[in-house]
Amino acid sequence: MEIFENSKKVEQKIQQSLEKSGRSPQDLTVVAVTKTKTIPQVEELYQFGYRHFAENRVEGFLEKKEDMNLPEVKWHFIGSLQTRKVKTVINEIDYFHALDRESLAKEINKRADHTIACFVQVNVTGETSKHGVSPDGLESFIHVLSEFPMVKVVGLMTMAPVDANESELHECFGRLKNLQEVIEAKQLEYAPCRHTSMGMSNDYEIAIQEGASFVRIGSAFFE
Repeated sequence: MEIFENSKKVEQKIQQSLEKSGRSPQDLTVVAVTKTKTIPQVEELYQFGYRHFAENRVEGFLEKKEDMNLPEVKWHFIGSLQTRKVKTVINEIDYFHALDRESLAKEINKRADHTIACFVQVNVTGETSKHGVSPDGLESFIHVLSEFPMVKVVGLMTMAPVDANESELHECFGRLKNLQEVIEAKQLEYAPCRHTSMGMSNDYEIAIQEGASFVRIGSAFFE
């Protein structure tokens, strides 16, 4: 019941943020982050209506996927992925949210048996503790990815500083949205880049207002 009630609260906040920014619910995909959560908890979110789920650890994800048998589920991998673990996970997911280096793209291209929908991770704020391509290096990195036909750049991803205030959050997410639009305008077949993956449990409302098309929500469902 707690998850169900929390889900209703999340949906209310999402609706309010969409209305505030004049956007349609069809423009947004909620990705439920289920790392460390049990299969019954995931199934409760599924019953509420969620179909997109995310994990950030290879071992936990593979075990969970093997034990679940739910139709229409889309799996997202949102954590930093070591090159040596690509072969284990890449053909089990629908979206990868943390493409941040050429060596990783090369390994994905080598191991994938189908085109992988990827978000390029951008370190918008320049924090040394975060992975990601710098905004200044983004266009050249996107160009490099043209060499890897199994990688399709569907969008950009970022994470805001955990201690950012509201103004800083708007700036961070707004900048990623602007970068996404720049890449999309290039009309690259291998990098249509129509989406932004930004916003988590503590800041998804502002991310939606700034144009997020994928939000990654975890603790808000379970606490």
